[in-house]
Amino acid sequence: MKQKINLLIAFSAIVLIALSAMQYYLVKTTYDYKVEQFRTEIKDKIAKITNDYSDIDSTIFYKKDLLYKELAEIYLLDPERRSQIKNAILQNSFKAELTKKLQKEFEREIPNLELDFAIVLDKFVIYNEKEADTIFAEKPFIENKMYGNLASLDDAFLVRNYVGTTSGKSLNADYKLLTEDTLYVSVNNWETIILKRMALIFVFALFSILTLITLFVIAIKALIKQKKVSDIKTDFINNITHELKTPLTTLSVSTKILERKEVRENDKVYENVLNTINRQNNRLQNLIDQVMTNSLGYEEIELQKEKVAMPNFLHSIVDDFQIAYPNVAILTDFDNQKINLNLDKFHLTTAITNVLENAVKYGCQNITITTSLENNQFNIGIKDDGIGIPKSKHSLLFDKFYRVEQGNLHNAKGLGLGLYYVDQIIKAHQGSINVVSELGKGASFNISIPSF
Repeated sequence: MKQKINLLIAFSAIVLIALSAMQYYLVKTTYDYKVEQFRTEIKDKIAKITNDYSDIDSTIFYKKDLLYKELAEIYLLDPERRSQIKNAILQNSFKAELTKKLQKEFEREIPNLELDFAIVLDKFVIYNEKEADTIFAEKPFIENKMYGNLASLDDAFLVRNYVGTTSGKSLNADYKLLTEDTLYVSVNNWETIILKRMALIFVFALFSILTLITLFVIAIKALIKQKKVSDIKTDFINNITHELKTPLTTLSVSTKILERKEVRENDKVYENVLNTINRQNNRLQNLIDQVMTNSLGYEEIELQKEKVAMPNFLHSIVDDFQIAYPNVAILTDFDNQKINLNLDKFHLTTAITNVLENAVKYGCQNITITTSLENNQFNIGIKDDGIGIPKSKHSLLFDKFYRVEQGNLHNAKGLGLGLYYVDQIIKAHQGSINVVSELGKGASFNISIPSF
């Protein structure tokens, strides 16, 4: 049974992990889609602003065209000046002016977003009908930035490429010039914008995962609790079967003995056998009464309350218990203040006696009983020097049919109803009971009952 439960828990955990992974994948896919959607929006907005630099300022565009022609002709005259031409392109005189104009245009047309941009030179190629001469062609680097205020391409995305062509004449030879540069944009706090757009999805995903985890935990707890209840019930059935077997066996044997003629003719033997049958019959009846009475919940218990004088009531319980267990030393430290409590004398006597007998059952030799009156609460403390109770078992101690185990064995006899009955009686008196104990250090039961 335990192995099946462990397998079920393991399988459930795997399913939960798989569902969580699937949920993560769906959220991640949605996130990637939202990022692409956001970037497409930016591209569309920028495309409406400008198709080329000439849309921003035709004068600058003209200066740029003249610069490119001049540099192309310089190269054709002296191909060794390739690096100087590259530097001249990147450090053009209208760099700051065009950057400023583009930035203002973006701020005017897209006021709700903070943009950083860079226009990076990719290619600078001269060709004619016979051949092409590449002066400059590199992968996009921020070092090749011609315009803009962007400091790095790491967090930027490509918006569009600008390809320009022009023609000219040098050394009586016609040439054509091909240039290509790329606009990169970075939106400040773009992750926050995406997350805000996905807020509802994130909340739903988080709620789904938490719901799954909660249901999983509830199901596992219910399963474990059900197993514990099943184990406790099985243990109870075994205990009650064992308790019933002895008197039933004795009754069976006694009945067969009575069938003998010589027994029936011997009055003394006959009477002894009848007495044995009566004792075992009473024992059976007591077992049945114990199960029926002690298993009632506190809501079902009908108390017959009366005024009971303290501490005289407790002295009488201790005296009767001392007669039954003369080898157990009982030390009392009762508050001498006289007080009358409204109690059910029979039930409370049985409850306190159950606590004392339980202490003896689990190996105690000395019991200390104390009382005190605080904040309209009459407190009874019962401390023993028995084997103690592990802290992990405290929450189960007052459960119906539960008995403290030693390893895998129950060394002490009983049906597991004694402390349950005590707890229900105290609750029926609107009081409370708790235990303080450690394994090997005895146990201390603290009972609190209203004094009003």
